[in-house]
Amino acid sequence: MSSAPITDTTTQARGPARRSAAHAAPKRPLLGPIASVGLLASILVSLLSASSAPTPLYAVYQQHWGFSPITVTVVFGVYAVAVLVSLLIFGKVSDHVGRRPVLLVALLGQAAAMGVFITAGGVHELLAARVIQGLSTGAAVGALGAAMLDVHPRRGSFLNSFAPTVGTAAGALLSGLIVQYLPEPTHLVYFLLLGVFVAQALAVLALRETVSRKPGAVASLAPEIKLPAAARTPVAIAAPVLFAVWSLTGLYGALGPAISRTLEHSDSVVWGGLPLFVLAGFAGLAILLLHRAGTRELMLTGIATLITGVTISLVSIGSGSGGALPAAGFFLGAAISGFGFGSGFQGGIRMVIPLVAPHERAGVLSLLYVVCYLGLGVPAVIGGVLVVHGGGLVQTAREYGVAVVALALVALTGLLLSGRRAERVAVLRPAETGPRTEAVTAAQEA
Repeated sequence: MSSAPITDTTTQARGPARRSAAHAAPKRPLLGPIASVGLLASILVSLLSASSAPTPLYAVYQQHWGFSPITVTVVFGVYAVAVLVSLLIFGKVSDHVGRRPVLLVALLGQAAAMGVFITAGGVHELLAARVIQGLSTGAAVGALGAAMLDVHPRRGSFLNSFAPTVGTAAGALLSGLIVQYLPEPTHLVYFLLLGVFVAQALAVLALRETVSRKPGAVASLAPEIKLPAAARTPVAIAAPVLFAVWSLTGLYGALGPAISRTLEHSDSVVWGGLPLFVLAGFAGLAILLLHRAGTRELMLTGIATLITGVTISLVSIGSGSGGALPAAGFFLGAAISGFGFGSGFQGGIRMVIPLVAPHERAGVLSLLYVVCYLGLGVPAVIGGVLVVHGGGLVQTAREYGVAVVALALVALTGLLLSGRRAERVAVLRPAETGPRTEAVTAAQEA
């Protein structure tokens, strides 16, 4: 299978005359396929690391600025809303203007968000930073995922699932360690991320563009839910699974820090970031171990382990106010749930993306991320309201967990009712050939 990127068709059409003109002009060194897909994956890791980096800091911000638990989940939720808005508006634009321009603007937006975090003096600045961060992340994720598939279909399919889990895990843990053990706890992690984003923006200049420009960029900014016919059935099957597994991330990201510190009777910010690290770390492990499994097997494994893990966490939370056993059970549940997150997320992406053409990839990926971030943000904000105005932290965690299990059961029902259709939709008709056939074959092998 060729790993060469999709080239600009206008360049191919002009033939030797264009090539001789290109030789006469100064050349900018361009990255090869392996280096390109590595850079793209690293950007996705950095974006998700930055999104989870504030998680261990929420307790520090609460101490400095004196806001309530509901504010924590609002700050968490406003990021998800900003990502959603950005996905709906900018999700398809890279299919028209190219991947590189979108990535450059998004990385500059991330750098600006880090600057706002560094200078933040209150909740309003924190919210502003999360909005800027969410808008730039939403603009980037569709372009990144599509570009990785353009450059290398097999590795791109795998990295679209694996990179977000690595980023989420790394951001939560490294931020906690930096805050706990290094100086300037509310500044240093953002300075480091700022340097990473600037370096990646410079590296993007050496990327080859993988799609040719086409008209309709302005029209693509109008939000619409539009799916290619070939992707409609698999999206209907995958969407409940994606929503359920990302709702789980909302549970551990928004309420996990407070739960773990309550169980451990500790104020350490490392404990605050540990639940999300365990969840995302085991999600990445699942993707590595099951990358050769069938799509249907991935989905069923994801749902089953998610239900098992959340149930263990709920039992642990309800078994007492603290102590070694409840804490161990909570983190065991997070690990098993994380395995379900990785399996379900990989299965959902693999079920859909191989069936769409290159100029449809960014838009369809963005739509899948809309489902994911709805699952991430909406239940988390509701959970924050219930912590303050409902039954408190433990009761809200139980209710949230029960809701995640119910979502997973709905997804399981839909998957079982679909029967073998979930496998058949991942196979193209023999008459279809070309890059899409290669992408499907690669995804089935991955």
